[in-house]
Amino acid sequence: MPRSVKPDETKDSVKDYYANVLKSKDDLQTSACCTAEATPMHLRPLLKNIHEDVQSKFYGCGSPIPPAVEGCTILDLGCGSGQDVYLLSQLVGPKGKVIGIDMTEEQLAVARQHIDWHTDNFSYSAPNVDFREGFIEDLQSAGIEDNSIDVVISNCVINLSPDKEAVFREIFRVLKPGGELYFSDVFAGRRIPEDLKSDPVLLGECLSGALYTEDFRRILQDVGCLDYRVVSSTPFTINNPEIEKKIGHIDFYSMTMSAFKCDFEDICENYGQSATYKGNVEHSPDSFTLDDHHEFKTGAPMAVCGNTAKMVSETRLAPHFEVQGDMSTHQGPFDCVLAKSTKQTGGCC
Repeated sequence: MPRSVKPDETKDSVKDYYANVLKSKDDLQTSACCTAEATPMHLRPLLKNIHEDVQSKFYGCGSPIPPAVEGCTILDLGCGSGQDVYLLSQLVGPKGKVIGIDMTEEQLAVARQHIDWHTDNFSYSAPNVDFREGFIEDLQSAGIEDNSIDVVISNCVINLSPDKEAVFREIFRVLKPGGELYFSDVFAGRRIPEDLKSDPVLLGECLSGALYTEDFRRILQDVGCLDYRVVSSTPFTINNPEIEKKIGHIDFYSMTMSAFKCDFEDICENYGQSATYKGNVEHSPDSFTLDDHHEFKTGAPMAVCGNTAKMVSETRLAPHFEVQGDMSTHQGPFDCVLAKSTKQTGGCC
């Protein structure tokens, strides 16, 4: 019978892999931790403002950079060398703040080394970033208070945690009401066998810790989040024969997920509501994409379930939407036909 892996062993293995084994992106043995989606056009000029040392030592599997974050306080879990922190630093502006947490001292040293360089490069009078050493399963020890964060992001890190339920509990503790979890990670189409979870290469390459998509749904329900949305989902191949042989026929996906801290129902319910996008989010004048099956055209009302209505009216997105109708009259389940036919759909719609 395979020996179960102790949490401390997993953390030590991850620390060693990212501190000592990997020196840059070129040392990765698979594409799993760097299957990044094409960076949106409006973010590419901002990447050019980030120091090359930060970019060369950064490992991510997506683009978890949510829209409409000016003035927000954002927490980056497993920030590594700080690329996403410095990207968001430019988006939140001088009145916002970005906190990066990581357990690997060597990665944090790179991030901290370039704080003054980025502050000058962004023409800020003072830094709006803060890098802290800590574990994503225990954000309280890093000084993150209840209901204090507008947005939590993470880029290919939660899969590395030995206690994912603790991570998600902490996330929803620190999020403000209406706050959002917006993260990219590697997911699996089936559970990872126990004997693979102790393999340091498979773990460090973001494979053996990948969450089975249905277990992710169950964990969110357990921590009180009854609806989440898939923003994007891309299957990927490992492109390493030795590792492919180890991992077998498990299918992997690079996915970006969104989950708001709102009082949701556990299925999509119909209250006869619609939502209209005003066209006032920067770089999105013609439409706004909430998830993989909600693209709002500017000025065109779209029928929505009660949960979706809350997502665009009880969060930082409220100034950008007008919701018609309320929840006083229930009309039965909301028929989200498109969502039901889409592979890897989120929790409700």
